[in-house]
Amino acid sequence: MYTYGVSVEPSDSLESLRRERDLYLRLLTLGSENELESFLRDALTLIVDVLGARQGYLELHDDDQGDGAPRWSISHGFSAQEVEHVRSVISSGIIAEALATGQTIVTPSALLDPRFRDRVSVRSARIEAVLCCPLGEDPPLGVLYLQGRQQPGQFSDEDRGKAETIARHLAPLATRLLALSAKRDEVDPVHALRGTLRLEGVVGRSPALAATIRQAALVAPLEVNVLLTGESGTGKSQLARLIHDSGPRAGGPFVELNCAALPEALVESELFGALRGAHSTATRSVEGKVAAAEHGTLLLDEVGELPLSAQAKLLQLLQSKQYYPLGATTPVQADVRLVAATNADLEAAVRERRFREDLFYRLQVLPVRVPSLAERRGDIAELAAHFCAEASRRHHLPQLALSGNAVRAAESAEWRGNVRQLAHAVEAAVIRAAGAGATQVERAHLFPADGDRSADDPRTLTFQEATRRFQERHLRQALEENGWNVVETARRLDLARSHVYNLIRAFGIQRERG
Repeated sequence: MYTYGVSVEPSDSLESLRRERDLYLRLLTLGSENELESFLRDALTLIVDVLGARQGYLELHDDDQGDGAPRWSISHGFSAQEVEHVRSVISSGIIAEALATGQTIVTPSALLDPRFRDRVSVRSARIEAVLCCPLGEDPPLGVLYLQGRQQPGQFSDEDRGKAETIARHLAPLATRLLALSAKRDEVDPVHALRGTLRLEGVVGRSPALAATIRQAALVAPLEVNVLLTGESGTGKSQLARLIHDSGPRAGGPFVELNCAALPEALVESELFGALRGAHSTATRSVEGKVAAAEHGTLLLDEVGELPLSAQAKLLQLLQSKQYYPLGATTPVQADVRLVAATNADLEAAVRERRFREDLFYRLQVLPVRVPSLAERRGDIAELAAHFCAEASRRHHLPQLALSGNAVRAAESAEWRGNVRQLAHAVEAAVIRAAGAGATQVERAHLFPADGDRSADDPRTLTFQEATRRFQERHLRQALEENGWNVVETARRLDLARSHVYNLIRAFGIQRERG
């Protein structure tokens, strides 16, 4: 027997047909699922089994609707730490590109692939064979990510075809279950918490944000110390204010001190106050932040930067509710709640004797971790829209909105500065768009550096920028070859016609007049 010019034994052909039959039977079985979590687990088990993958990750979300519906995901073969790495790091690299382009990514070694080898996520995890397939179209509903194989070698073209076949059948099933899930959970998992906490200004509906808000709801009414952890720019100060406003001390002051912003010699004076003449610059008595926060809440941001001498006095305050201003011989009674925040690894600082162990345990009574923006990527569209409206209002500019292309670009970008970086980028984009007289904020306003780099030197481009430039050139060439017939261009590029129009506007492509 011959198939495409290759000799195939009848037994091999029958076995191949059996496997294909079994695959479709299992897909039909999945169609009877009514629970999203069970569906994801069974679907991923099927995919990993059929393709002989070592590890797998399947993710669904509802970003296409722009309503911030919760993201769902499940893994196979990954440890809890590895799953966190996939969600927070790899999701902004290979997975983001598959979602942004709608194309399957296959590579025998991401570590050696020039498209990905320079990415921090790829180098840190030393990722080899990868198959990453989007689910659904324009934009994808989710993504299937496979890493490594049970047998030596890479994912084949046959593996790619099977993955795309499975993805094509899973997409409508997942869409149905997401709709059911949205009805059950009222779409917004944070919704139920808005009646118990003062969440004004808190934007987002992602599961990661909801988990953090639930922790905040637990600690807010209690008179306990709270330690907020998380990367810089994630909103720890906002969460501290939320805890204060939702607790018994809401009527008292909320005072913030950034421990990293002061010279070491002034930290104790700023924190505890100083009597006149206590040191060379104390020409008058100075009230410290502890006294200013009396009957309220004191937020110590970047608490890991406190010098050891100040740490000892802070420990005394937590233990005895008393402290000594500099130069004082009589203790002062304090009635203050302490919330500490840090983006540092305090446990490592304790091991290195840079932070007191007894103070660490005093602070970490009820720790609350604030997720990075990479962990709540489903909130980016809503956050960007919020910052866009705020910037327009604050600068008295016309009320602008982000284009669909700008939103998709924001969702696929790496925001290492988290929510703070996104806010600043959107604010600058609004100012640029208004200055140019634009009717909406486009990708070029949000990422102006894309147009400033040399197109001839790929070493100056990030992978995302290089991808965008390739898309622009490819689209322009297709339009010109088809006489600017958008319908024919969309058919040739296998894109929705509306998406082609969006790309033309986003890239600023104009037809040259002869």
